[in-house]
Amino acid sequence: METILNKSAGMGAILTDDASTTFRVWAPNADKVFVIGDFNDWKKDEFELELEDNGYWAGVTEKCKEGDEYKFLIINGKNEYERNDPYAVEVTNSNGNSIARKLDFDWEGDDFQIPNWNELVIYELHVGTFNRKKPDQVGTFEDVIEKLPYLKKLGINCIELLPVAEFAGGISWGYNPAHPFAIEQDYGGPDGFAKLIKEAHKQGIAVIMDVVYNHFGPSDIALWQFDGWSENDKGGIYFYNDYRSETPWGDTRPDYGRTEVRKYIADNAIFWIEQYRCDGLRMDATSYIRFEGGGLGMDTEINEGNILMRDINMQIQSKYPHVLTIAEDLKGDDKVTDGSEYGGLGYGSQWDMNFVHPVREVLTMINDSDRDLQQIVNALTYSYSGDAFRRIVYTESHDEVANGKARVPEEIQPGDAESPFAKKRAILGIVLTLTAPGIPMLFQGQEFIEDEYFQDTEALDWGKLDKLKGINKLSTDLIALRTGKAERTNGLRGQQIEIVHFNQDTKILAYVRSRDADDNEPVLVILNFGNKAFEEYGIGVAKDAEWKLRFNSTWKGYDEDFSELEVEGMEKVEEPTDEKPFTGQITIPAYAALIYTK
Repeated sequence: METILNKSAGMGAILTDDASTTFRVWAPNADKVFVIGDFNDWKKDEFELELEDNGYWAGVTEKCKEGDEYKFLIINGKNEYERNDPYAVEVTNSNGNSIARKLDFDWEGDDFQIPNWNELVIYELHVGTFNRKKPDQVGTFEDVIEKLPYLKKLGINCIELLPVAEFAGGISWGYNPAHPFAIEQDYGGPDGFAKLIKEAHKQGIAVIMDVVYNHFGPSDIALWQFDGWSENDKGGIYFYNDYRSETPWGDTRPDYGRTEVRKYIADNAIFWIEQYRCDGLRMDATSYIRFEGGGLGMDTEINEGNILMRDINMQIQSKYPHVLTIAEDLKGDDKVTDGSEYGGLGYGSQWDMNFVHPVREVLTMINDSDRDLQQIVNALTYSYSGDAFRRIVYTESHDEVANGKARVPEEIQPGDAESPFAKKRAILGIVLTLTAPGIPMLFQGQEFIEDEYFQDTEALDWGKLDKLKGINKLSTDLIALRTGKAERTNGLRGQQIEIVHFNQDTKILAYVRSRDADDNEPVLVILNFGNKAFEEYGIGVAKDAEWKLRFNSTWKGYDEDFSELEVEGMEKVEEPTDEKPFTGQITIPAYAALIYTK
């Protein structure tokens, strides 16, 4: 059969408009490479690829049609290896065959663009559990689509999906990618994923894709010893073949030192943006891309891993400056979000360990007297790379509510997460998240005080929403303040924070959020971290300050268990407090959060 090469075809199986299909694969140690599949009755010697430069093989056939299953047959000496396409955009299942197809979705004129980063409220969800209908079936993209109107009503404008690239089996968190370019078939495959993104965009909701580049697999990996070569019984051309292959999730760290492997990963990152119109990428455990031991102790840096991440971010910023890249690094390192011109990796933002850990510690402390408000102040005022929105702030995530850790209300009062104490203190965490400088993130069900720890075998308990509709209303009201749906709240989307009241004895903290010193829409947040209520409590205010109460977390309209105290406005008296000329007198219930605007 005649083979005509198309050097600009890309990688994998590329179906063209002239009814031909180009196959290209990297297999530098192969002696011969064939493509076998439905189109040639899986005959091993019919369609042979030609060797190009640098270990790439390619060929063109007019026999392969869209929907045909195929594999590469790699000959290395006397050995034959049937391998799935590393660039396969669809597979029958994680142990099955690659499928030749175009990703020519009808986007129906979709011109959506992610909101400004300072307006985002991210909602992290797991497709398999978010809206699972039956215990023996995983949730699907269609199930998530069904809940998009709910998320829109809640005020969410961005969802972050736990990984949906094809993984081993049907039930998983998703952090065991088997086929990095394919979409998990149990969730709905490529068409289901594209439909979810299209429908989310129609609702004004951006979609962030969680990607895993610190390891692959460790099971059902098509890349393992791909062309038959390996050293030390390690993974072959796509992986380090020495001690650097080791990660906590398997002996499968990619070899970032190989140009071809860096290209493979960078191609994957761009793929989600160009083919599926994802609005952002959250990169898992980036510390294990840049450090051999994840940055623990006296660790050795992986410079080529830094190069990989820097180059991906530079490429995205150049071509798609609106796309948000997020690092889950958790080392508190400005280098992650510093620009490449300053020697940084160039991520748009990073998950902030300096927020989640101290805030959870203060909220879950048993005794009020042990709550250290300085930890809260430090969490509120921290920033990376000189920009408040270079960090993602949260109290719950898939990691923080699993692996031995529970949801915040359950941590506060184990076995009685719906007690008034647990609910009110958990809500303080939500208020902190949504009023702190940074990009706020909630985890699925947090908005109605879900108390079960996260596991991929258990559905989110939507019965809790029916039971705690008032808490859901509270979250909706709070998100409206944060996103600007409620008027006079620009300060919550600004860079500035001023701590205006700090009292370790009363456990009351107050801060003002603003865009700058001349902001005419500042927001005042007052938090009571103790179980003692106060009337006529004094907070220092400026002479011209006229504050109007906009939110009271302990309002009985949110929950019948909440405070009987009447919380109204602020009475201003001409008496200095907190180095301010006037005192604003307020009533603040126990474990309450009050928000005022001018």
